[in-house]
Amino acid sequence: MKSFPMFLTMAGRRVVIVGGDETAAQKSRLMLKTEAAIELFAPALEPELAALVSQGRASHYAGPITPAIFKDAALVFIGTGCPAVDACIHALAKEAGVVVNVVDQPHLCDATTPSLVDRDPVVVAIGTEGTAPVLARKIKTEVETMLDPRLGSFAALAGRLRDAVAMRVPKEMRRDFWRRAFSGTAWQTHRGGDDETAAKMLAAEIEAGGITVPEKGRIALVGAGPGARDLLTLRAVARLQEADIIYYDRLVDPDVLELARRDAERVFVGKEVGAHSWPQEKINEVIVASALEGKNVVRLKSGDPSLFGRSTEEMSVAKGAGIEVEIVPGVTSASAAAASLGRALTERGQTDHVVLSTGTCRPGATDPVWGRMLNEGATLALYMAVNRADDIAETLLASGGTPDCTVEIVSNATHANEAIWRTSLGDLARCVAEDGVTSPAIILVRRPKS
Repeated sequence: MKSFPMFLTMAGRRVVIVGGDETAAQKSRLMLKTEAAIELFAPALEPELAALVSQGRASHYAGPITPAIFKDAALVFIGTGCPAVDACIHALAKEAGVVVNVVDQPHLCDATTPSLVDRDPVVVAIGTEGTAPVLARKIKTEVETMLDPRLGSFAALAGRLRDAVAMRVPKEMRRDFWRRAFSGTAWQTHRGGDDETAAKMLAAEIEAGGITVPEKGRIALVGAGPGARDLLTLRAVARLQEADIIYYDRLVDPDVLELARRDAERVFVGKEVGAHSWPQEKINEVIVASALEGKNVVRLKSGDPSLFGRSTEEMSVAKGAGIEVEIVPGVTSASAAAASLGRALTERGQTDHVVLSTGTCRPGATDPVWGRMLNEGATLALYMAVNRADDIAETLLASGGTPDCTVEIVSNATHANEAIWRTSLGDLARCVAEDGVTSPAIILVRRPKS
């Protein structure tokens, strides 16, 4: 390393910023996250900086720049907009022996500002020694997805309890106490917005000397989206990283599982062509059994768990066993398919409503009434429908759909092997049969207004 990462204590210390334009404002925004005293040196200030001074958040000096103004400053930022002037001011600052950052002149910098993920008091700093700022920002984005927005406030609560833990919890039990605190029910409660109850739960465990009754685990029905892992929600990523065990479907992309913590157990419960599949009853049984053992369980489903994902059965059994269940929505295939096609699911004046339907019901069940769904102004999104394409086309044509209705089929949306077909309702059955359309695929049928 050419640069050593370090966190500086800033409370009550001076930070000098030389400059009065947007560059100085950017540095001020960064320092406002700390408890430092901000001092601005410039002949004039742009409106944002002037507002900081009027609010008492910073002080302003318009006089000459001398080495004396830098004395005892914790940090100095120089950014007047003129490289030559900045170099001269840098020389004055160095006479005072302070740490200096000159904007856009790395060779004059004693320190560089990292990209920050701020969950105060939890802070992650990312630096590339000035070689690749764009990469640092990319990494910051990925780390942002890993850390819950409420993590900082829970860490602050933990900090306030440290003395009480030291007094009441035996030393050999403290590590386990904090492990439970940051992964158990108290954290889940705090994350859900109930700070007061979470604090009482931790206080009760501390009062009991760190001894607690084993907790039931939780079950999260998590939507993995259509495939691409960067389409997962932040909450989905958080649940994967908290999971002790993950039960996942065949259509879940392996890249998605890489977002889980390394020591999480992974159990495949999907169906492979020609191989034995897990009955739904068995899946219900194992996810509940794992939760009863105190594990955080993720039932990872492709797409959105609430759409044709059999979530109702799993939720019912879990709730019957007294297990808390959460649904984490995912991007559903209809939305992903429309994105791949480069268009919206609705269009003003043409299609003003979307109907989602399955093409395959459970054995013995009556088919959906597809004909009633494709009325004027509708986009009909058909899931699990490739094998029923001929029946669906026949029904829609018999119910008022015209042969020239636009049909678009997207197979493996957002995956590397994504495939797209554009056809018509009259030609749907032939297209699927002769072009070798395979599942998983979504069929979109549009019937614009006349």
